[in-house]
Amino acid sequence: MLPPERIDNDIAQGRLRLHWADAVVTLDHAALRGACRCAECQFKRHHGTPLNVPAAVRVTAVEPAGYGVQLVFSDGHARGIYPWAYLAELAATAAPG
Repeated sequence: MLPPERIDNDIAQGRLRLHWADAVVTLDHAALRGACRCAECQFKRHHGTPLNVPAAVRVTAVEPAGYGVQLVFSDGHARGIYPWAYLAELAATAAPG
C-alpha cells in the first residue's frame, strides 16, 4: 500500500489524519496506542494483561518507517511501527466519529 499524501497530527484533539488520494481517515490517538503491535504490547494482549492506555495519551511525533510510521506517544511508548495497510484497517473498523 502506498503512503498517504499527507499526515496531520492534531495533538489538541488527539486525532491523526491520513490523507490518501481517494480517502481521508481520522484515527484517535488513544485507539492507536491501544492497537500497538510491538512485541511487548502483543505479549501483554496474548496473556490477557490490559495495556492501560490513558484517554489523554497523545501522539507527539510521527516518524517515517518506510512501509509505515513509528508513532511516539506522550506516555513514552515508541516501539511499534504502524504499516500503512494496518492504519487503513484500523480506520475501516473504527467507530464513526
